[in-house]
Amino acid sequence: MDGKERMDGVTDFLLELRSEEIPARMQVKAKEDLARLFNDALAKAGLAAASVETFATPRRLALIATGLPLATDAVSEETKGPKVGAPPQAMEGFLRKTGLTEDQLIERDGVYFAVVEKAGRQTADVLAEAIPAIIRAFPWPKSQRWGAASISTESLRWVRPLQGIVALLGDDVVPCEIEGIVSGAATMGHRFHHSGPITIGNAGDYAEKLRDAHVLVHFSERGALIRDGARAAAAAAGLTLVEDEGLVVENAGLTEWPVPMLGRFDPAFLEVPQEVIQLAARVNQKYFVCHDSAGKLANAFVCTANIDAHDGGAAIVAGNEKVLAARLSDAKFFWEQDLKVALDDQAAKLAQITFHEKLGSVADKVERVAKLARWLVEEGIVGSRSPAQARAQPANNDSSDTVLDPGLRRGTQDLADQAERAARLCKADLVTGMVGEFPELQGIMGGYYARAQGESDAVADAVRDHYKPVGQGDDVPTAPVTVAVSLADKLDTLAQFFAAGMPPTGSKDPFALRRAAIGFLSLLLQNDLRCSLKDMLLATGAGTSFDTLEEFLVDRLKVQQREAGVRHDLIDAVFSLGGEDDLVRLLARVKALQAYITTAEGANLLAAYKRAANILKAADGVDAAAPAPIDLVAEEAALLTALDAAEPKATAALSVEDFEGAMAALASLRAPIDAFFEGVMVNDPDPAKRAFRLGLLARFRGAVTQVADFSKIEG
Repeated sequence: MDGKERMDGVTDFLLELRSEEIPARMQVKAKEDLARLFNDALAKAGLAAASVETFATPRRLALIATGLPLATDAVSEETKGPKVGAPPQAMEGFLRKTGLTEDQLIERDGVYFAVVEKAGRQTADVLAEAIPAIIRAFPWPKSQRWGAASISTESLRWVRPLQGIVALLGDDVVPCEIEGIVSGAATMGHRFHHSGPITIGNAGDYAEKLRDAHVLVHFSERGALIRDGARAAAAAAGLTLVEDEGLVVENAGLTEWPVPMLGRFDPAFLEVPQEVIQLAARVNQKYFVCHDSAGKLANAFVCTANIDAHDGGAAIVAGNEKVLAARLSDAKFFWEQDLKVALDDQAAKLAQITFHEKLGSVADKVERVAKLARWLVEEGIVGSRSPAQARAQPANNDSSDTVLDPGLRRGTQDLADQAERAARLCKADLVTGMVGEFPELQGIMGGYYARAQGESDAVADAVRDHYKPVGQGDDVPTAPVTVAVSLADKLDTLAQFFAAGMPPTGSKDPFALRRAAIGFLSLLLQNDLRCSLKDMLLATGAGTSFDTLEEFLVDRLKVQQREAGVRHDLIDAVFSLGGEDDLVRLLARVKALQAYITTAEGANLLAAYKRAANILKAADGVDAAAPAPIDLVAEEAALLTALDAAEPKATAALSVEDFEGAMAALASLRAPIDAFFEGVMVNDPDPAKRAFRLGLLARFRGAVTQVADFSKIEG
């Protein structure tokens, strides 16, 4: 340790745990876990570093802690014991626990205390104990034992065989050992570019010494080299890289010295759908794909080598070209074979696949979805106009004037036929060779096969997109046929599983019902689909009561709308009224309510409502129609007049879904209700006056409750 370190009383610490290949998907979490375990170990010893930085490569997990004290402070630990005069057994137990004698205890206010002075410890000693503990406690998702010691279940488990430990406090090795692996200052460089050990002097020269040995320890640096190098390789060939940050991260986790290189494949493979090529390249081989100048998929890919090859990478590229060619040959074979079988024939095989033991086969589900998709169209819930068209051109009774989406035939019957046809074909690709090889392409391949066998674009698109939206943020279909099939698919899933008594529980959701609910809600709301939720659920034929599912969907609506800034309590306030299960209308009412309630006027009206509700709660037998006394005071008369005007206006506005107008009608009550509370004693000794005034408050509460249950509103 140098003089500066001694004088300052702090130094830096380096820990490197070197092993066989650490899977790329585990590295980010491993860095977080290492920092957490290390900081926890320091905290228990009364230590803290100025900063902690972690590193991960395929062959090492490392940490550098800066500003670490050389020793812990001396501490005085006090433990409360039994009271004076306590039974002898209690005193004996306390003395055994503390390791003291009775004369060493301190008496304070009739209670014995054990005070133990603990001298400070050398940080090196603390670390020597902590390192093996951190290694044994490391929470790898998957780990293994190795060697002769693996016979014992007590032997070390690590992600891959642990090969070396570098532990340096300043310039000095922190001595520790685990399973025969002794700490030191030596590590290894790149597997191919450097032979023999590298001696690390201290934390300060770690990154540079490894760089000299062709190892880049900074994940971000490797990522930047891959990102920029892949772009450059594509550009040099007159192509554009298809950006994929996920691939950047994964390749950075697979390499210590990344070198992006461009390869080619036979243009004949471009006959295969581009999603297949991209998936084969990305998932199986971790390759980037490229577009040509026309924006179409090019017969080129970018791979990332872990070596600076002497031949410029020619052999590496050739090897990767062979590997990808084999994958694409398989894909081309499946594509050609699948095209020989009609989707109707593929769909017939779905009877052999179980959807769920309680819910029948996939063919049974398809039958339910087909009927439901047709019903959604025939009931007018899903129409021939897109939401944008509907908003731009109001509907009229003359269907001949309806603007149709391209590819859709006129008339509800034709649209219903297309929806049913698409539904009957939407799961057929599950039994194709291509989807068997690439399950991620469900739906996508079905769309290609449907279009290839002559189905309309509307049907083919619906087959392709009926799983959408898959989650929050995914594209929401707007094409009517697609909307009908996608909505029916998710509606059936939700209704059937809930009816069978299999809702999500806690964090467990084995059938992805929360995701299905978000998709269902997104389809309804973004397409302005108007229908009673209860009617849609009943149409599934899964049961007669869906109270639990309705509550579940409203809860999901709260989750979905939270990001849009919609308050959950206002959704409860509207839904709890009962009878409002048109979710499009419900949300419109909620948004109008939120816009009003956040104003000063709205806040005052809410306060007045709660005051009125509290008074009425304490009263018995309130009659909203109690007759008015002869001697009305001005505040009573003003509130009565305001209610007579506001109630019918609010009712009329709600009947035409003019929720802003309903709020405006309620706003007219704020001033008279405030004046009423200011100038009138509600609980007047005169029974007639009291009854009338309570009746006025009941009318006020009723008028407000037309819009929402204000008792559910927070604040």
